[in-house]
Amino acid sequence: MKLRYVILIIILIILGDQALKIWIKTGYTFGPVTNVLGIPWFRLYFIENKGMAWGWEIGGGWGKMLLTLFRLAAVIFGTWYLGRIVKQKYSRGFIVCAALIYAGALGNLIDSMFYGLIFEESTYSHVAKIFPAHGYAGFLHGKVVDMLYFPMIKSHYPSWFPFVGGQDFEFFSPIFNIADASISTGVITLLVFQKRFFKRHHEKPDSSTVETSTEVSDRVQVL
Repeated sequence: MKLRYVILIIILIILGDQALKIWIKTGYTFGPVTNVLGIPWFRLYFIENKGMAWGWEIGGGWGKMLLTLFRLAAVIFGTWYLGRIVKQKYSRGFIVCAALIYAGALGNLIDSMFYGLIFEESTYSHVAKIFPAHGYAGFLHGKVVDMLYFPMIKSHYPSWFPFVGGQDFEFFSPIFNIADASISTGVITLLVFQKRFFKRHHEKPDSSTVETSTEVSDRVQVL
């Protein structure tokens, strides 16, 4: 797979991810935005995430900065690694999955590094503006914008169910973004097809018969 196709995949994911995030951030307050195509279980719901994918957090300002630096290190390593596996002609599927994971990490890294500087604070009553005089946080302390929400099933656990009997049940409850989806798609596909993807392509040298007019005889071989 050629490097330019890998770069194209990454650019398309980053553009889609950032365009949706900026549109949500500058157009809506926290909370419900809309049902996509009128589908009740495909919703846009604006929240911000201080931590990792799916809302996991590392406490405090130092934790947030360390998480951002970890993402930065992962992207730097990923840049080198993508170039390496393309050069060494790894499986096309493996390269695409690596590109998806890389693009997702880069998309969320942009939020963490710069969104605190270029946006106002979003609240449940205030729509943030872009490029204010002062942002809501410093460099490396931005929050990741999430909005994709798929509450396909809403019900209750049976009363006899251990520990959570009678409590509300929802599938699928996490709210995430295109970058998170890109990472998850890449990782899950790698796990499912790992035996196939880890087979590298090797170019087989062409074997051909070389014709010669040299006399072949017992006398020539002796000489």
